[in-house]
Amino acid sequence: MVKKLIHAEALIIFVGILFIYGYLNLNWWLFFLFLLAPDLSALGYLFGNKIGAYTYNLVHTFLLPVLILFFSFIFSIHILSVIGLIWSAHIAMDRTIGYGLKYSDNPKSTHLQKL
Repeated sequence: MVKKLIHAEALIIFVGILFIYGYLNLNWWLFFLFLLAPDLSALGYLFGNKIGAYTYNLVHTFLLPVLILFFSFIFSIHILSVIGLIWSAHIAMDRTIGYGLKYSDNPKSTHLQKL
């Protein structure tokens, strides 16, 4: 049940981000161009499981994109809104389809699998 709630929660966040993105009349081609960009963080696995998990998890938590969104709205920096929303959408999309934060023992071991 907990796992299903997390997936549903992530789906609602993803749809909400899409709504906000459209409401702000931001550029959709940028959205689709960069939606998968955070997955480049998996290149950290070229240096081992520990570094790979660290880089992947750093990029796949809401901490940085929400901070970027916070500063984008306070200082009215348009490009930061685009980056923060696309990045957050990526994370929510990943959680919706079952990708979670990685454990350093195995790249396929995620926090969602442990629920």
